[in-house]
Amino acid sequence: MRVFWERYGDGERTLLFVPPWSIVHSRIWKAQIPYFARHFRVVVFDPRGNGKSDRPTTIEAYAEQEFVRDTLDVMDATNTPRCIIVTLSRGAQRSMLLAANHPERVDGIVFVAPMFPASPLGGLRWRVMASPRLRPLIDKPFVNRSWGKFNGHHIRTQHRDFVDWFVTKMFPEPHSTKQIEDGIAWALDSDGPTLQRTAVGAMPPFTLRAQRALARRVHCPVLVVHGDWDTITRPADGRALARATKGRLVTVERSGHCPQARKPVEVNLAIREFVESIDGPVVRPKPRVSRRKRALFISSPIGLGHAQRDVAIARELRRLVPDLEIDWLAQDPVTRVLAGERERIHPASAHLASESRHIETESGEHDLHCFQAWRRMDEILVANFMVFHDVVRESHYDLWIGDEAWDIDYYLHENPREKRAAYAWLTDFVGWLPMPDGGAREPFLTADYNAEMVNHIARHPEVRDRAIFVGNPDDIVPDRLGPQLPLIRDWTERHFDFAGYISGFDPRELGDREALRHELHYRPDEQVCVVTVGGSGVGEHLLRRVIAAYPEAKRRVPALRMIVVAGPRIAPASLPAAPGLEIVAYVHNLYRHLAACDLAIVQGGLTTSMELTANKRPFLYFPLRHHFEQSFHVRHRLARYGAGRCMDYDTATPEVIAQAIVEEIGRTPTYRDVETDGARRAAARIAELL
Repeated sequence: MRVFWERYGDGERTLLFVPPWSIVHSRIWKAQIPYFARHFRVVVFDPRGNGKSDRPTTIEAYAEQEFVRDTLDVMDATNTPRCIIVTLSRGAQRSMLLAANHPERVDGIVFVAPMFPASPLGGLRWRVMASPRLRPLIDKPFVNRSWGKFNGHHIRTQHRDFVDWFVTKMFPEPHSTKQIEDGIAWALDSDGPTLQRTAVGAMPPFTLRAQRALARRVHCPVLVVHGDWDTITRPADGRALARATKGRLVTVERSGHCPQARKPVEVNLAIREFVESIDGPVVRPKPRVSRRKRALFISSPIGLGHAQRDVAIARELRRLVPDLEIDWLAQDPVTRVLAGERERIHPASAHLASESRHIETESGEHDLHCFQAWRRMDEILVANFMVFHDVVRESHYDLWIGDEAWDIDYYLHENPREKRAAYAWLTDFVGWLPMPDGGAREPFLTADYNAEMVNHIARHPEVRDRAIFVGNPDDIVPDRLGPQLPLIRDWTERHFDFAGYISGFDPRELGDREALRHELHYRPDEQVCVVTVGGSGVGEHLLRRVIAAYPEAKRRVPALRMIVVAGPRIAPASLPAAPGLEIVAYVHNLYRHLAACDLAIVQGGLTTSMELTANKRPFLYFPLRHHFEQSFHVRHRLARYGAGRCMDYDTATPEVIAQAIVEEIGRTPTYRDVETDGARRAAARIAELL
């Protein structure tokens, strides 16, 4: 019998995450592992019957004592003499047995949504199921609705139907579509006959007397965490376990059976406090006391545009608040821009999980389903929020600024009591939008996510002290947030200030264009085409397509000089070479080159295209497939400015691109003017918070 385990972190204290019922596996702890692995040693393992562990074929192999033995074997295999246990649901039974029979190995237990059927009514369902006399009725009941589905025959023969029903009951909270999808996927890693064996085999004596007697044998410190909406293991059972073990009870409001997944920040902090109550709090240096105002700036790493405008805002903030200290919580590629501007990057930035790398793994050939990629980034977002929480817990800041720092904004609204400084939020789009080929499911999902945002703001308007839209009301698409939801523009005008567009520069400061070209070593007799795809690695296919177009374009425009900027995450050597073609890596202050060029070819991100618009340079832009922001929000804004020529990647062969280069290079555009005071206006509103 093989058991799959993993170990993370190098702390002295070990947290052992004991698996629950085998309907899920160790991924159920994905919102906990990154946070606790930075502070402790973490061990997780898959239960027999699911994940990467074996699937015995007898019912007896799934008795609770077998799960206890697996836990001890994992502890031995990972050199864990003692630990604090964290467990969920049915894992409470094996954890109590372990603590009762091997007290020398357990220093404490955290029970999340514990199965402890010892309350008079709350545990009646489980006691009936565990009864040998009544089990034949349960194995094949007369009704297969609601809890009638919880029977051996239905689990074995209608596995998918049972899984859909049970996992949905695990997450009664609104807007839990991602957690439900995860739970169903994990359950389908097993099969009906195996799950039926685990359901029957792991049924210990559930009499009131047996449960209370087992709980009284647990003498280590105990924390019980229970959601008040839990309909699988009732909150009354959690209260009964806390009383029986003389433990502490934490009730998670508006949460169901898996608060560690749906309310991860609250649960993580409760577990951390419990561990420190056993081991003693970590000795931390006292926060530095400064008479100067301090701000923490969190800038989105998806692309480089946020960094350029955020540096401009920071520059204006320092003019308004001369003694202001700014630390940056940021990751690559934003850190490259910040380093070039000599900004101070907080050391904790090294602990941030890479959002750019995730985006790259989600992309295909000029294809990025932005909305779905963001949904699948959920564990990265909670991991990075916990890094932020550590930073602001250990250091005092007067102001937090988040530029599309989705993790900060979402989890602050989920946990408004964790707000302890003024908070400003910036974004250049509002509203997730479905792609046309997403079927009926995608409009439902985008509307559900938008509804959650609307509810967040309605329930906790105090979280955002300033909400600033980077643009103007006319830049907002004329769509609804969803059925029965407001128009995006109407809602945004009610809840945001408008700064106008924020560039990282003022075109007037660039001076004479011919002088700039001379400074950048561009000759008067050459026509410069700059090709750039931003700060992620998603644009490699577009670069290759444009490079393939270069020989024909050069033949038809002999003065053409093409410079391909690979960016910080694409190795120039990985791209094909061509005679006369220049391929370079990351270029600091690329906007200066874009201002001097005769044509640019870009992907479709807002910042680069708006820099070209502000400098009135001709450009071709190729929105990524399935990228709703580039396809709808950015394209709408560029159309309002009359800027750029939108190209379809699917039909843009190298010959088509070469023809477009011939037609557009050197053209004198007549775009609408872009405001130049956006950074000053945004900084003025933010400075009021100081």
